[in-house]
Amino acid sequence: MVIISNIYHMLAYAFRSLNAGETVMMGSEEFENLHELFSHIIIVNLRKQLKRGLPRKYSEEREELANLRGKIDIQSSVRGMTMIRHRLVCEFDEFTEDTLGNRLIKCALFYLLRQNDVSTERKHYLKFLHSCLNTVTDVQYIKAPRQRVGGAEYIMLINICQFLLDGMLMRTSGGYTMRDWLTDEAMSSLYERFLLEYFRRHYAYFNPRSARIDWDMQDTPVNMPEMRSDVYLSHGGKTLIIDAKFYKRTMSLNYNKKTFHSHNLYQIFTYVKNADNLKDGSVSGMLLYAKTDEDITPDNDSVIGGNSITVKTLDLSQDFSRVRSQLDIIASRLNG
Repeated sequence: MVIISNIYHMLAYAFRSLNAGETVMMGSEEFENLHELFSHIIIVNLRKQLKRGLPRKYSEEREELANLRGKIDIQSSVRGMTMIRHRLVCEFDEFTEDTLGNRLIKCALFYLLRQNDVSTERKHYLKFLHSCLNTVTDVQYIKAPRQRVGGAEYIMLINICQFLLDGMLMRTSGGYTMRDWLTDEAMSSLYERFLLEYFRRHYAYFNPRSARIDWDMQDTPVNMPEMRSDVYLSHGGKTLIIDAKFYKRTMSLNYNKKTFHSHNLYQIFTYVKNADNLKDGSVSGMLLYAKTDEDITPDNDSVIGGNSITVKTLDLSQDFSRVRSQLDIIASRLNG
């Protein structure tokens, strides 16, 4: 189980939106549900963005005008006999706020306004912000490539809106409809990104990354599957490969006996043995599950074939300071 305040922290790390002082302020507020949490995040960040000004772009427009603007579309003017009305069809560039990113923000505001569990006070702010985007076209949500322009804080706002809409909506033959909150797939992706960005922010000297692991063989066939770690940490001649797992059940049940997920163990063991090309045991691996409400959860340290293989859980139902402590203990494996 993940408490709502910790989802804020995970989002803040995953989308690199941490600013001095602001994180503590926002993270300390209590939220009754996820819609309230996302409403708060979008309200705070969109208000700041509006003060700076929304990103704009040039858009090609064609319009029938009484005054010349841009260049004349002669064919359309003749075909429509616009000269009779003392008008011309003109083509011109409009510097507009009606961009794909701004449409996505407005779409997120629209869907949050439809939620019954958003407080009246926050809906008041959402309505005001929605009215501030009156020059932006109302559109249905269409998943788009991640935003890469507009500044770091604007990109973060867009990514959070997209994450919100991906979690709130499901595709049907007639368009998009509301669904139960975030899918396991969305939470798994957030969990992976959170872990990587946490280590990037606090342990940059570990060179945290999602690294491709080459097969330890001379001639690798082209059809061999790619191996890529969720988190790859290196320091002082040692390497720790972390594979993040967000499941409803962290243990398998075989003949009334709870066991580790075998395919996860095979995966992390394969990563470690191929990464340890010196065969000196300097590479270790960890399966890091998000803790569930199960009675028995993974907690094991082993040495398999000369390499340390660990299975642990990260308890996201506790105060975030304790979550940080758990992650710092993991980092100490490379500091020691």
